[in-house]
Amino acid sequence: MPRLSKPAPTRVDAIVLGAGAAGLMCAATAGLRGRRVVLIDHAPKAGKKILISGGGRCNFTNIHAEPANFLSENPHFAKSALSRYRPQDFIDLVDRYGIAWHEKTLGQLFCDGSARQIVDLLLDQCRQGGVDLRLGQSIQDVGHADGLFHVTLNDQHFEAKSLVLATGGPSIPKMGATGFAYEIAKQFDLTVMPPRPALVPFTLDPDQSRFTALAGVATETIASVGAAAFREAFLFTHRGLSGPAVLQISSYWRPGQSIELNLVPQRTAGWLAQEKRNRPKSNLQAVLSDILPARLAQTLAPIVTGDSPHAAQLSNMSDKVLSAIETRLARWPFRPSGTEGYAKAEVTAGGISTAELSSRTMEAKRVPGLYCIGECVDVTGWLGGYNFQWAWASGVVAGETL
Repeated sequence: MPRLSKPAPTRVDAIVLGAGAAGLMCAATAGLRGRRVVLIDHAPKAGKKILISGGGRCNFTNIHAEPANFLSENPHFAKSALSRYRPQDFIDLVDRYGIAWHEKTLGQLFCDGSARQIVDLLLDQCRQGGVDLRLGQSIQDVGHADGLFHVTLNDQHFEAKSLVLATGGPSIPKMGATGFAYEIAKQFDLTVMPPRPALVPFTLDPDQSRFTALAGVATETIASVGAAAFREAFLFTHRGLSGPAVLQISSYWRPGQSIELNLVPQRTAGWLAQEKRNRPKSNLQAVLSDILPARLAQTLAPIVTGDSPHAAQLSNMSDKVLSAIETRLARWPFRPSGTEGYAKAEVTAGGISTAELSSRTMEAKRVPGLYCIGECVDVTGWLGGYNFQWAWASGVVAGETL
C-alpha cells in the first residue's frame, strides 16, 4: 500500500501557540495589523484560565501596575512592555466593548458581570483581525528549517517566519496547563530559569497542628520574608497558611526559609503596657480577643505566656515582658514545610530567561522570529491583576512586531 503523503503546508505570517490571555492578545494585535495569524491550543475552548480568574469575574488588570510589582531575574526587563501598554490601555478596550467593571481593594479591577466578557472581547478582536483559531488541536511537531518555523497538528501543517510561545506554565494542571513552552524553548537552546509554584498556599509540618486546627480562621496581617512584605488578609487552612498576604509572599519564599507574620499590624509599640494601665486585671487572652479572632487569641495567649494562667494577667507582667510579647506577635515565625504545589498555584515563577529575549519585542535574540510572551517568561506579577497586565503588555509588543 502506498504511504500517505504529508499534507501540504499552509503558509502564514505567524503561528501563535496558546490561546490564553497573552496568546489571544498577541494574535489579535498582529491580525489587526494585517498579518495572517494562526492561533493554536490543545484545549477545546480559549481563555480557560481567564474564565476561572477572579472568582469568575476576571481581575483583568491593576491600576497600580508598575515594574516594581513583578519578579524576575532581571527586574528591569518588564519596564519596556509595561510602559508601552499600560492598564488604562486595556481599560479603554474594555470600555469600548461596554463591559461594566468596578475597582476592589488595592487597585484591582473586576468585571461587574462575567469573565466570559473578557474572553469574548479577545475573541472578537481576533475575528476582526482574521485570526485562524484552531482549538482542541494536538501539536505533533515544532521545527525550524529554511528560515521558517514548522508546526504539525493532527491533520495539518503550518509554516511561518514567526512563532510565538504563549502556552503559559504548569500552574493549575487540571486546566490543561503544562511546561510545553519550556520544552520548545530548550529545543531552540534558550535558557529556562527553574520554574516553581507562585501565588500559592503554604503547608505546615504535623508538629504545627495547633495552627492547622485553626482552619477557617482569618485575620489581617503583614506577611514578610527578607525585604518583601505584604499587608492583606490571612487565612489558616487544614494544611497550613493561605490568604492574599501569604499568596503574595510565597512568590518570594524559597524552601527552608521562614516567613514572619505581624498578627497585630494595627497596633504600635507599647500598646500592651497601655492596656495594663487601662485594665490591669484583664488577662492576655481577653485583650487579644478584642483585636484577633477568639480562636486565634485562645491559641496564642498560652504560647506567649508559657502556659501559665497566673502570668497571663496583665498586672502580673512587667512592661519589659509585655514588650517582648508585642515583638513576638508582630514577628510570629512560621517555617513552611512546602507549598500546595502547581495544583493550587495561581501562576508559575521562573521560566524562559529574560536574558534570551529583547525587552522591546519579546523576540529571542539568538533565534530570529521566535517570540516568548506571558507566563512562560521569567516575569511574575503580584496577586491582583498584575499577571493579566503582563499578558496584555507582552502580547501587544510582540504582536506589533510580528
